[in-house]
Amino acid sequence: MKHNPGCLGKICPLALEIFLVISSCQIAVAADDVQFNTDVLDLKDRSQIDLSQFSQAGYVMPGSYTLAVQINNNTLPEREIQFFAPDDDANKSYACLTHDVVEQLGLTEASAKKLTWWHNNECLDPASLPGMSVAGDLGTSAVKVNLPQAYLEYTAENWDPPSRWDNGIAGVLFDYSLNGQTIHQQQGSDSKTLSGNGVAGMNVGAWRFRADWQGNYSHRTDNSGGNQQDWSWSRYYLYRSIAAARAKLTLGEDYLSSDIFDSFRYTGASLISDDSMLPPNLRGYAPEVTGIAKTNAKVTISQQGRVIYETTVAAGPFRIQDLSNAISGKLDVKIAEEDGSSSQYQVDTATIPYLSRPGRVRYKFSTGKPSNYDHHSQGPVFGTGEFSWGVSNGWSLFGGGLTAGDYTSLALGVGRDLMAFGALSFDITQSRAVVPEEGTKQGGSYRLSYSKRFDETDSQVTFAGYRFSERNFMNLNQYMSAKYQGYKQANSSKQLYTISFSQQFRDWRTSLYLNYGHQTYWDHPTNNTYNISMSRYFDFMMFKSLSANISAFRSEYNGLKDDGAFVSLSIPWGGGGTLSYDASYSGGSNSQRATYSNSMGDHDSYSLGAGVTRDNRVSGSSYLSHQGDFSEMNFNGSFEGNRYLGAGASMRGGITATAKGAALHRISATGGTRMMVDTGGVSNVPVRNSGAPSYSNMFGKTVVGDVASYYRNSINIDLNKLGEDVEATRSVVQGTLTQGAIGYRRFGVIAGHKAMAIIKLSDGSTPPFGATILNINKDQTGIVSEDGMVWLSGIKPEEKMEVNWDGEAQCVITLPSTLPDGNLLLPCVADAK
Repeated sequence: MKHNPGCLGKICPLALEIFLVISSCQIAVAADDVQFNTDVLDLKDRSQIDLSQFSQAGYVMPGSYTLAVQINNNTLPEREIQFFAPDDDANKSYACLTHDVVEQLGLTEASAKKLTWWHNNECLDPASLPGMSVAGDLGTSAVKVNLPQAYLEYTAENWDPPSRWDNGIAGVLFDYSLNGQTIHQQQGSDSKTLSGNGVAGMNVGAWRFRADWQGNYSHRTDNSGGNQQDWSWSRYYLYRSIAAARAKLTLGEDYLSSDIFDSFRYTGASLISDDSMLPPNLRGYAPEVTGIAKTNAKVTISQQGRVIYETTVAAGPFRIQDLSNAISGKLDVKIAEEDGSSSQYQVDTATIPYLSRPGRVRYKFSTGKPSNYDHHSQGPVFGTGEFSWGVSNGWSLFGGGLTAGDYTSLALGVGRDLMAFGALSFDITQSRAVVPEEGTKQGGSYRLSYSKRFDETDSQVTFAGYRFSERNFMNLNQYMSAKYQGYKQANSSKQLYTISFSQQFRDWRTSLYLNYGHQTYWDHPTNNTYNISMSRYFDFMMFKSLSANISAFRSEYNGLKDDGAFVSLSIPWGGGGTLSYDASYSGGSNSQRATYSNSMGDHDSYSLGAGVTRDNRVSGSSYLSHQGDFSEMNFNGSFEGNRYLGAGASMRGGITATAKGAALHRISATGGTRMMVDTGGVSNVPVRNSGAPSYSNMFGKTVVGDVASYYRNSINIDLNKLGEDVEATRSVVQGTLTQGAIGYRRFGVIAGHKAMAIIKLSDGSTPPFGATILNINKDQTGIVSEDGMVWLSGIKPEEKMEVNWDGEAQCVITLPSTLPDGNLLLPCVADAK
């Protein structure tokens, strides 16, 4: 907050006098009433004093105000709050918390039954719960409710009970991720590609409508040439949260989410218990994708033809960890290098064993018809259901079934929480299918899973899994292909090993990561992927916080094999920069490179590299990242001797529009939860959630993307970057939003010039000492001193402000269109309305 540069004129005496009055006050019989000794004031006329606002703690004049509701440390959205004077004392005022507001306080059922009401049974009586207090604070534009924790439902750090979840406001959104790349080959063809994917959507109440889109354009100069382009809406669906059931309801096109059965695309409906609605320590985790890029590269992650995630990465190891935890099944990963080469592999989204807490039942139900990428349904109606029941403190029972025409699959398993030794589960799935020309085929699939979370070491996760499937075991995808496309049972899985391990050794300042996948088939080449890396921070002589990393990878996919290794050493250098040396081995050749990287403020970072590649070719690379208000942009370029010259760019962002306003903004998780924040029409206000701040647009709006669902998010104004003519009366807002919501919060922001003014009434007198000035948003902009003098803030040309005393607005001042030098003389006249 930018404070007044200092006391001017009689403002310092005013502050001192009010302090002395309060210090010499005599406490009356009522605890919240204060009587002031005005004899200490150096005033000509002590009859012209209005200290009513100081005589009662949290006193607010009767009327309607737009205020946030703060419950202990949690802030609910702004709303209209009425303040009423009790029938027996017109000098008092109390906030009216209606039944709708009280429902969001998160009271336990027993506490809610004890509540009493006043003002025609419309307003909560705080005295009904001992220790509860309610006070208005116009300085922070809030009503503060203090409640003993015993009256509240279970809460955790940054997590609120369902009664406080916010479905947001109605609006539309369009999110995008665009990637462009051009490569000039010295010997061979040139190519240009432009690809994109994203989500269009609309929110109405608790419902979210989403449409996923993706497109691609490519041009080559060789004989294969010409242009190739395609655009498609890959999925249409509706969903909403069902808070009472801790579940998510989805209608439309979707991919089967299952911890037991293989995923497939379908059109229908599902009801799935949602772990993200649980406190953070009870939630699962999202899949992650790791790999190593040989050059600046584009990484595309897809599932059954639908692009899920696409981004550009700099040369070296990468780790993508911001995928949705709703994704399950196998993911296809493609790394397109700038030198024109590419590599592909699959990642199995390993999940922790299917365990549930004692007495809790988790479930998933889905029904519909299998469909293809062209939105055409094919095959019989299917139904599937699965559950996990926490039988006792250590054991869980889980299972499920899937049926579709002549296909049936049943599963049953058991899980055991081994406490300090992790968790273990085992399950059996049996399938039966009647296949044309092949008759009835039956087979089993057996799976063993193990996991352990190390919460004491930054929640590191270990996962290991083994699965064996008999030759005649079929999943629904294989059955559909055999029956409707006439394909024999190809690519039938035999064995699958999966290991994902990461651990930190704090005393040694070392971290280790391992990911391994081994897939064998009955009639298809073996696929292998592994990635292992180790990094360590250390000091050496005069150099501090050096970093060393070694990584190795292998990809064996559809008969194609790619092995490689990567070693790097990084040294802090030059005012926050990093100088690094790395060497890599891949495809039978070596390369070396030196890179310098640094940041330029909060929004920009860059890297420049030079080295020697295979065949002793000189190479160079550059990478620039910009966190803009409207989008996140990355630019890269590289060359390798007389072989190729490449450049690329990517842009990720979105636009969100509501009845409250619209804004372009950054976003990573397309279609996800976001918060629109309002700075009261003031532009260029820096707003920060995490990472670089974004600035409000010309309409005083900005959108904070990538807000966590069902998690208490705090968004604040960066006071250090606030303009000189701007003050923040409320610089922090909070909200717990349901999945996909567009939240809305308003900061308390006063913008405008500051000046000394003298206020005169129509009869030539002045407002009483202590009268307050409020702007159109009911923000206090000044307090009247002796002789009508006031230090006004937030002055805007021709703006009107109210002058209040005796518990109500008495008259209105109108500011001039041009501020003169010296003090302002402002007549206060009766409001025309």
